[in-house]
Amino acid sequence: MDKVAHRSRVLVVHYSQSGQLERVARSVVAPLLADDAVSVDFLNLQPVEPYPFPWPLLRFINAFPESAHQVPCQLRVDTSHLADDYDLIILAYQVWYLSPSIPVSTFLQSELALRLLKDKPVVTVIACRNMWLQAQEKVKAHLDRLQARLVGNVALTDGVSSAASFFSTPLWVLTGRKGPHWFGLVPAAGVKEQEVAAAQRFGEKIQQAFARGRPLDETLWQGMGAVTINDKLIASEKVGNRSFYLWGKLFLACGRPNAALRQVLAVFYILFLVLMIGTVVPLTALVKTLFKPLLRKRIAEQKKYYSWPSGEG
Repeated sequence: MDKVAHRSRVLVVHYSQSGQLERVARSVVAPLLADDAVSVDFLNLQPVEPYPFPWPLLRFINAFPESAHQVPCQLRVDTSHLADDYDLIILAYQVWYLSPSIPVSTFLQSELALRLLKDKPVVTVIACRNMWLQAQEKVKAHLDRLQARLVGNVALTDGVSSAASFFSTPLWVLTGRKGPHWFGLVPAAGVKEQEVAAAQRFGEKIQQAFARGRPLDETLWQGMGAVTINDKLIASEKVGNRSFYLWGKLFLACGRPNAALRQVLAVFYILFLVLMIGTVVPLTALVKTLFKPLLRKRIAEQKKYYSWPSGEG
């Protein structure tokens, strides 16, 4: 009875379309699930109106205004199995248009999130293509409002170059097939399987902290290579985030996602988005590279800020 009474409790809040993020989250908590001294609960965020996977093209584009502006959806959430209190919350989320996915942002704006996360240590677990900094900034703002303590962040990204993932990720999202595609010219999308398996090391660190009675703070995952900051993409993310926000206002003014005017606007936006990704992103990366010697201190400060609390090393 004493063992049960002193059991550490962990809650994993997650939403995954393709299943990749769920596999990453379960890899992280695998050492905790194997430990009799730790109890792990899962809170699966399910939209009342499910988001499709693979996505139809126009519906995929029409998801960006609500994503960028964090417009809540209706969630179907079963809380009957949850405990009254947790020692750690693991928030696992996808990145949609440089924002946390709509189901996750909906949760973070709910009374349930306030009840579960207030005054609790939280770690975030991200699986995405390559851009996650702006999404994490929005999650950090939610956690601050909820009075939760962010003590760790893991960001696993696609194991191919930005140029390759420009093709591989849309093909995965729109067809449901990770690839390789086109006789191997386009590599497989997604986080590499060895990276998914290696994520267990983060759960082991949590397990060790529980076993030693050590408080969960910002040092939890430092020195473990939990995140990597691509400084060439920092400016691109800021430009993209601003673009999504401004265009999103126009889309939202045209009605709901299935409105006819939004369907027409989405066709034009596809062309704009491809043009922006094909020109603005590499151009800002080139400018960053050219001026890197002059901006070395500034870049170091940015990398330190965005890699907090886990750090890159």
